[in-house]
Amino acid sequence: MTLVSPAKPIAPPRPPALRRAWRKASPYAYIAPFFTLFAAFGLFPLVYTAFVSLYRVELQTPGDMEWRGLDNYTALFTDEFFWTSLRNTFTIGVLSTVPQLLMALGLAHLLNYRLRGRTFFRTAMLLPYATSVAAATLVFAQLFGRDFGLVNYALGLVGIDPVDWQTGTVASQVAVSSIVVWRWTGYNALIYLAGMQSIPHELYEAAEMDGASRWRQFFHVTLPGLRPTITFTVVVSTIGATQLFGEPLLFEGSVSGGIAHQYQTLGLYLYEQGWGFFHLGRAAAIAWVMFLLILIVVGANALLVRRRSSKEAGR
Repeated sequence: MTLVSPAKPIAPPRPPALRRAWRKASPYAYIAPFFTLFAAFGLFPLVYTAFVSLYRVELQTPGDMEWRGLDNYTALFTDEFFWTSLRNTFTIGVLSTVPQLLMALGLAHLLNYRLRGRTFFRTAMLLPYATSVAAATLVFAQLFGRDFGLVNYALGLVGIDPVDWQTGTVASQVAVSSIVVWRWTGYNALIYLAGMQSIPHELYEAAEMDGASRWRQFFHVTLPGLRPTITFTVVVSTIGATQLFGEPLLFEGSVSGGIAHQYQTLGLYLYEQGWGFFHLGRAAAIAWVMFLLILIVVGANALLVRRRSSKEAGR
């Protein structure tokens, strides 16, 4: 006798209207977690910071808010230390970004060729980036010590007098910039290396057949192919320089950026106003000024890239 298993109940077909509604809503359901987190931890702090910047708010009594309108911004623009920190941010940004990207471009060009131990060198490039900001800054603070620092010892070997790296304006900014250069050069070098490997090899073969040397290949093949990558690194490095905080804070351990505020950045100035002087309203205004500066820099860079692309397309 053969046993016949009972047939499984057939689920009723989904109504066409419900199926069409799910097809339309399912993409939004998939991306909803990202936008929920972005609204909670990105958009809301941005809007709330703009709201707080219009009030007088003290850290000890954050619930007591007094309307000030744009007074926080006007007081900010009349503060000489704000302009000092803005100038220092620009100077340190140039001193750290320009050598960093040039060195990264040169290292990536060397690693793009077939070298022995390429994997080792590529891995070693990321070690400074993986190092803690606090550890790296404390080590560099010892290297740039006035009396027993290794840098002054090396300068003394060639007959140069010791430099006070923590007091001098230019010297302290060079010292802080060197920390940024050391930490981020390898990271940008790997980005450039990835961009170089995406350039078709046939272009190099054609240039070599035309008798172009390696230098000509670099300037006429590699650099044009890396233009979008270079734009990306310039924008990211500019944003990082605007937000520079850990290196100048830990270099001497002072939120004022030295005795004469000689290397105080906008990030340090914000921290000093908010958590040093307890003026949360003014700190929020500084944060929004930094945000607007970043938007201006990124927008100007995008405008220059678009004009250059339109000129090249019109040729």
